[in-house]
Amino acid sequence: MSRQRIVFLDRATIGPTVTINRPGFEHDWIEHAATAAAEVAERLAGATIAITNKVPIRGATLAELPDLRMIAVAATGYDVVDVAACAQRGIVVANVRGYAVHTVPEHTFALILALRRSLVGYRQDVIAGEWQRAGQFCFFNHPIRDLHGSTLGIIGEGTIGQAVARLGEAFGMRALYAAHKGVSGLGPLYTPFEEVLETSDVITLHAPLMPATRNVIALPEFRRMKRRPLLINASRGGLVDEAALVEALDEGLIAGAGFDCLTAEPPADDHPFWRIAERPNVIVTPHVAWASDEAMQTVWDQVIANIESFERGAPSNVVS
Repeated sequence: MSRQRIVFLDRATIGPTVTINRPGFEHDWIEHAATAAAEVAERLAGATIAITNKVPIRGATLAELPDLRMIAVAATGYDVVDVAACAQRGIVVANVRGYAVHTVPEHTFALILALRRSLVGYRQDVIAGEWQRAGQFCFFNHPIRDLHGSTLGIIGEGTIGQAVARLGEAFGMRALYAAHKGVSGLGPLYTPFEEVLETSDVITLHAPLMPATRNVIALPEFRRMKRRPLLINASRGGLVDEAALVEALDEGLIAGAGFDCLTAEPPADDHPFWRIAERPNVIVTPHVAWASDEAMQTVWDQVIANIESFERGAPSNVVS
């Protein structure tokens, strides 16, 4: 192979603690902190390998990049890349896998514990002087509930969903895997979708975003949640109808919400979550469930391993 020209489009999406090691073969390396959609073609001109996390590389752009031979996606999800167009042009697309099996479940339970025990509300109250005004050793402005003995409903039975279940069981929770919405006969591992909605004290989403899962939780589902559960999404924006979630909170259909993923990131000024973001039973984090130092380093190490495998003529983690 000729000398590779490698362009990293969005370095700022990988945290500053990560060691950005580079491939062991001779190459030219160019990196940009961020890249706008209108800049992609220009910045990838002459590149043979592109690295992207969230910068889209679409078919029209690929048509302007005759030298491109590989796209290394620094994430598991690769919907930012036009995979079909890459296949037509013989461009290898590789992603990273298995890096989030600890970081996402831990973030999920950070959200669950903080909301179940009203930590945000109590912290806000202490800062506001409520403890002094109470005049005693404690006060009870917000509900506090144990996890032990409660039911954890999990939508998404993959590696991360299974890790979340193990953590829940360690806290003494009963973990249920929801059957796919509208699908029956999946076997004894699964509990019917509607039953999970009706019996869970905490519902957490760990599913991919596909046509079948978009808005899998909307107002009809919220109205079936008899136990007023917490709703957690550390998976993908778009799994929940966000306007319906605000309505569900306003009506008291759920006890609280912890979201790390939104349909638009960052959210626009008119996003419905801005109406609820300061409530004590709501936590919104900026898509960082995946981003422990250890997980980000694993992501980057896999990116480089994928590029080196491609250079050797034996591509790994190929999606196209």
